Amino acid sequence: MADHTRKVLITGAGGFIGRLLAGRLQQAGYPLRCLVRSPGAPAPGGAETVTGDLLQPESLGPALEGIDTAYYLVHSMAAGRAGFERRDRDAAGNFVRAAEQAGVRRVIYLGGLGETGDDLSEHLKSRLEVAEILRSGSFLTTFLRAAIIIGAGGASFEMVRFLVNRLPVMITPRWVETRCQPIAATDVISYLAGCLADDRTAGRTFDIGGPEVLTYREMMERFARVEGHRLFIVPVPVLTPKLSSYWVGLITPVPPAVSMPLIEGLKNEVICRENSIRELIPLCLTAYDDAIRAALAEETASPGR
Repeated sequence: MADHTRKVLITGAGGFIGRLLAGRLQQAGYPLRCLVRSPGAPAPGGAETVTGDLLQPESLGPALEGIDTAYYLVHSMAAGRAGFERRDRDAAGNFVRAAEQAGVRRVIYLGGLGETGDDLSEHLKSRLEVAEILRSGSFLTTFLRAAIIIGAGGASFEMVRFLVNRLPVMITPRWVETRCQPIAATDVISYLAGCLADDRTAGRTFDIGGPEVLTYREMMERFARVEGHRLFIVPVPVLTPKLSSYWVGLITPVPPAVSMPLIEGLKNEVICRENSIRELIPLCLTAYDDAIRAALAEETASPGR
């Protein structure tokens, strides 16, 4: 049962995960406020909507007023490749100052899996930097680290789908043998909502992943099988992630500002190093093939997505 004294804010409510989470929290009965950048943008179930922009600090006060817990689900890649790390840094800093002033008690942040170190992609480095900025605040930050999220409308899912459907034979770089731990969007939403309901998760960092560790090659091959296609993958050593990001931009509809940082991050292994969240929020995790089927069925049911 939802705690109706806890008012919840979702930043990035118009995004892939934000929309799904807003629907789940609305169904659970939480008093919900959605921060959107465009005036008049709809919110699930008639939730309160506030217009604001994390890069415009003066717009954040009304959004955070009276908020107990805020979800931080924003990133700046869609606004253009150049300078997204600076925009992410500025947005997180503005949010921290406004949230502290408003007396926010908890923040729940969805970021990316990845080891620390100098070899991380720019995208993963930025996600970790945002986590550090949020954890510097006076509120308690829960940091969920996820790898590829499988769900209709997600950038990673859309890239894989278009590559599999349009390229029956793929010449790929060696990153196809990198391991990752994809997770169904529904499971991500269950973890995000579960953290809100369980204060034992406050102030902690958790790795979240699905039940299988796969290489990117295995992910694409199994995606093709689910759709009834045959796929031939030929890895070559001379094709770097940066070069491959250019042909991904040509083949798929995902904007290059989003697809290129994601592809360049495929050199980094992204698997769970700890599974403590499973003890606090026990889920029957969705198998990879089932997550694909669910996402494809959702896209068929919502062709205008």
